[in-house]
Amino acid sequence: MKRMSALLLAFVLLAGLVAPRIHAAASPAAPPANAPGAAAAATLSQITGIAISPLLGTAGIGAVKYFRTPESQRAGLSWYAQPWFWGPALALVALVALKDTAGTAVPTALKKPFDVAEVFENKLSGLVATGAVVPMAMDMFKQFAPGAGASLSDAGFAAVDLSQFWGTLMVPFALLAYAAVFLVSHTIHILILISPFTTVDAALKTFRIFLLSTVAGTSFASPTAGAVWSGLIVLCCLPLAGWAFRLMVFGQIHAWDILTFRRRRFVPDTAANAAFLARKVGGVPRRTYGFVRRDASGGLVFSWRPWLLLPERTTPLPSGPLAVGRGLFHPEVLEIDGESTRDLLDLPPRFKGHEETFARIHAIGEVRDVGLRAAWAWLKGLFSSAPAHAS
Repeated sequence: MKRMSALLLAFVLLAGLVAPRIHAAASPAAPPANAPGAAAAATLSQITGIAISPLLGTAGIGAVKYFRTPESQRAGLSWYAQPWFWGPALALVALVALKDTAGTAVPTALKKPFDVAEVFENKLSGLVATGAVVPMAMDMFKQFAPGAGASLSDAGFAAVDLSQFWGTLMVPFALLAYAAVFLVSHTIHILILISPFTTVDAALKTFRIFLLSTVAGTSFASPTAGAVWSGLIVLCCLPLAGWAFRLMVFGQIHAWDILTFRRRRFVPDTAANAAFLARKVGGVPRRTYGFVRRDASGGLVFSWRPWLLLPERTTPLPSGPLAVGRGLFHPEVLEIDGESTRDLLDLPPRFKGHEETFARIHAIGEVRDVGLRAAWAWLKGLFSSAPAHAS
């Protein structure tokens, strides 16, 4: 990840510094606004803005591009600059903004289903927006292609034209920058989903809009300033991409289980079951998604695939006494240390109501109430004359 950050920094520097000088040497009379370096700077700002808010960014850029293009040439614009896309997209953005405006006055229980839906909408918008990032980068490729821009030979150097090589690199770097910023930005939706406070939700949304406005504002004031600011955002997001990806998977699975009432038709597997690490174990980061099972020697192990695609790895879990906790929203696996406990695993909401079955499959001897559910059980027992039932 550090190497990738250095490569992306080099990309930003080339876009903001090298390309304008090459173009100036080849075409001194050309206006700076039309230089390939200026176009690269504007494209980087556009890609960063789209990654922060895919639906708003894609629709907004498409609408601006549509109205800035002569009417006779609008039919040849990319799909995201056509009214059939940006019109309904901006209408949907307005509806989401209306929901967010009224959200602070709506009870959390009524607002959360809309937050779940918005998690899926943001992912879908992110996938759709990827189709806009590619043509933007390809437009840059055309500007640097031979005959459309300058070459190092035109600038008085040896007759080696690196413009095509530069354009070819534009697409993967653009997609890398987009993916990193989108992953980190999407965590805002996940944090809103798991937050019980509407004021926190509003603050998170406000921060995202503020960040998006800084990208648009700096780019409007100066393409170079916009590119530098966007490059800094991308470089900050790159080392956070892994954390953001794990949080995205965590939120996606929780949202899907809740939205589809999966626990009602779910049956735990008799060998391996899905879980998230609740803390760092054996160098494996918190919220890593994988499967818990017993190995051949009877020890409890956790198996996972980095980025969900790479070869499977396995790490042993603590061998001390464990308990399955009945949480209010999802169960947990706890490590017992005397009178205290530590969270070890978070189980998806589909396991709610299946705690005893999970404990029996994985040879965990105790099931207990935890968190708010434990507090509620204690409160009920305080005012009840009925004897308590052992877990």
